Amino acid sequence: MALAKVRYTGFTNLKILIMIKRALISVSDKAGIADFAKKLAAKGVEILSTGGTAKLLRENGIEVKDVSEYTGFPEMMDGRVKTLHPKIHGGLLALRGNKEHMKAAKENGIEMIDLVVVNLYPFGETIKKEGVTEAEAIEQIDIGGPSMLRSAAKNFQSVTVVTDPADYELVSAEIENNSDTTPETRRLLAEKVFELTARYDAMIAGYLSGGKVDGFLVKKVQDLRYGENPHQKAAFYADIPGHREASLVNTEQLQGKELSYNNIMDADGALSLVREFSEPTVAFIKHANPCGIASAKTIDEAYKLAYETDPKSAFGGIIALNRPVTKVIAEEIVSKFFEVVLAPGYEDGVMAIFEKKPNLRILKLPEVKPEPPARTYRKVSGGLLIQDLDTARVTEADLKVVTKRKPTADEMRDLLFAWHTVKHVKSNAIVLAKNGATVGIGAGQMSRVDAVELSIKKAEGRETGSVLASDAFFPFPDSVETAAQHKITAIIQPGGSIKDADVIAAADKAGIAMVFTGKRAFLH
Repeated sequence: MALAKVRYTGFTNLKILIMIKRALISVSDKAGIADFAKKLAAKGVEILSTGGTAKLLRENGIEVKDVSEYTGFPEMMDGRVKTLHPKIHGGLLALRGNKEHMKAAKENGIEMIDLVVVNLYPFGETIKKEGVTEAEAIEQIDIGGPSMLRSAAKNFQSVTVVTDPADYELVSAEIENNSDTTPETRRLLAEKVFELTARYDAMIAGYLSGGKVDGFLVKKVQDLRYGENPHQKAAFYADIPGHREASLVNTEQLQGKELSYNNIMDADGALSLVREFSEPTVAFIKHANPCGIASAKTIDEAYKLAYETDPKSAFGGIIALNRPVTKVIAEEIVSKFFEVVLAPGYEDGVMAIFEKKPNLRILKLPEVKPEPPARTYRKVSGGLLIQDLDTARVTEADLKVVTKRKPTADEMRDLLFAWHTVKHVKSNAIVLAKNGATVGIGAGQMSRVDAVELSIKKAEGRETGSVLASDAFFPFPDSVETAAQHKITAIIQPGGSIKDADVIAAADKAGIAMVFTGKRAFLH
């Protein structure tokens, strides 16, 4: 065996001889653990273990001492109590360079544990299972694992702690060469412990609270080639606790290049838009704004109407559907250039059609349902903005007719369609709609009348007979007067301007029906 090396503990000027003599191994994820343990055993490391891990190691010819034998205390309560013992935590927490600590350890028969290899009960995987009960989820809350990890990580000057099978090779190589790990490695591994346990606790808190717990914890899904621009680094992270509903995190990519930062942003916006509607719906997104959306009796008709809103802007964009993609739609898609298609399914034969465009990213979503209550997060310099997601639904019963003329039944349907679309357009936002489809969209303008004029320009003559949705009130009558000039017949808006009376008068003069929602729908 290699000679023990000198290590400074960081708590004393004493130089002490330490090498890894004893390891405690207890893992749920058993990938690679047998090979790792064999390398430890070959260096003369005594191995303590529990339950299924101990059984697996013995089956692989590795000598193991049960934790219950080591502590002199039996496992009990269905394994809930097994490692919560002073001989375990004393052996992890004792400062090797502290004479009083070492004296207390000797007097109480506590041996030092130099290496801990633990990963946690699969709580996250459990709560994602369909039909899992709260009792089943609670049984997967690990207590002893996080306790051992935190004890070992707190004492990283003396104890090596491994949570990730990906680190087995690094640790075994250092032990092979030096009978110990380097201080730098121990510190990095300790950092991973506290990151893991923080995520784990946040996941449990989020589950038990139904997602209402404040916090901002994430887990990296993948590195991205770059961010919004090639000179910006970027990565994609998943919320903790994870989403079980349709989202970009739990989407399956069936074909195409790796998703980019902008792809993910636009695809998320497209998904949020189509989940507003129960009818077959298709949305085209470009640069974070809708450039066409339609609902119809069939998904084929919805695709046609949505694309016709603004074919020029749809070029190179993102397409989202809340129904499976048909062969008719697939043939239309491959005849043009798009970046991403996301849908809850693809009919037989569709993927063979998409093979004509191998770079086209094809994403399969879980069932697309209305977005559940959640929170959104936006980083600002020195802080974080957190708000509830805007999942408010507006029905006809919520609307207040403020003009002499009431909307017709057809106008009312289009007004509600336009309102649930304008929520997803960057403010100042205007949406023109007719027969369940957009005909013009004005997004991101600094003045509202400019947004109205842009939506009319985009409509290219189709604005006649359409309805208009505005995400916020009209500060002046000019927008209504512009709408009247182009024979727009009805308007939906929040109301609340000091000029409401003038705006309503302008609508009455033009014979336009107007309704107030009482809710604003800004999207910045």
